[in-house]
Amino acid sequence: MPLRFTLRQLEYFVAVGEAGSIALASEQVNVSPPSISTAIAQLEKEFGIPLFVRRHAQGLSLSQAGRQFLVQAKKVLDEADVLNHLAGDVLGKVRGALSVGCLLTFAQLVVPRLRRSFETRFPEVTVRQNELTQAQIFDWLRRAEIDLALTYDLEIPADLDFLPLAELPPHVLLAEDHPLAGRAEIAVADLQDLPMILLDLPYSSDYFLSLFDELPIRPRIAERTRDMAVMRSLVGNGFGFSLANIRPLSDTSPDGRRVVSVPLTGTVRSLRLGLAMAPGARSILNISAFAEHCREVVTAETIPGLKAPGT
Repeated sequence: MPLRFTLRQLEYFVAVGEAGSIALASEQVNVSPPSISTAIAQLEKEFGIPLFVRRHAQGLSLSQAGRQFLVQAKKVLDEADVLNHLAGDVLGKVRGALSVGCLLTFAQLVVPRLRRSFETRFPEVTVRQNELTQAQIFDWLRRAEIDLALTYDLEIPADLDFLPLAELPPHVLLAEDHPLAGRAEIAVADLQDLPMILLDLPYSSDYFLSLFDELPIRPRIAERTRDMAVMRSLVGNGFGFSLANIRPLSDTSPDGRRVVSVPLTGTVRSLRLGLAMAPGARSILNISAFAEHCREVVTAETIPGLKAPGT
């Protein structure tokens, strides 16, 4: 008898295998936990092997067979996605799954609105978003786990392409009662003796520190964090200044403190927001459509945070 299973069952299995929890997988694929449990049970029955070890207090963990099954299941889903791309290309129709990565520092500002407008325009495309660091973006693109990614032009490797969309100059974040908060602009030299809250992410931290290259000394780093929201709260509570290239619509930190944004002047390099992708990726119809959509809608006037308040 031939095996009978569906790609949807494999998708649910992969989601649980990677998340380690039916509840977390349910949130990721937007399907009820009972539906996911049923799909996994059907797979186990069909193949006659236990895919997970079930521990009441610790959730699910992949069995030895389940780990091998996960690798092959992902390959099957990838091949099915290739067929979907091919069908869309043959028909000249934008359709199928699209996996989009985004630098986690601005994902909440850009991706949801961009997804909504793209999926409204192309209703037969399903976008899955992934919030990643710059290093993860490079790795996931090379492993074809994402189709393309919204990010900055930070050390883009030679084996990846980059399509620029918008230029973002750096600015200084300060508590509203900081002595420099009332200035129209701030020079790099004005910051050299002040405590700095460094957004300590791969590639990003090197960029922010490079803005001080014109000085004979390095900035005084008082705090390091990998979380943009934590950084803004530390700034808002007066623990130091920080630097960023994109700003939320709100001028308050997550804990309600006002954060002032002032342009940074000097011989400082702006960052370019754009799309990173594998060479030749734009020959695939839905990737090309998403890239073109981004070129149309990602501007300082249409995306929150790209344009300075009052300009």
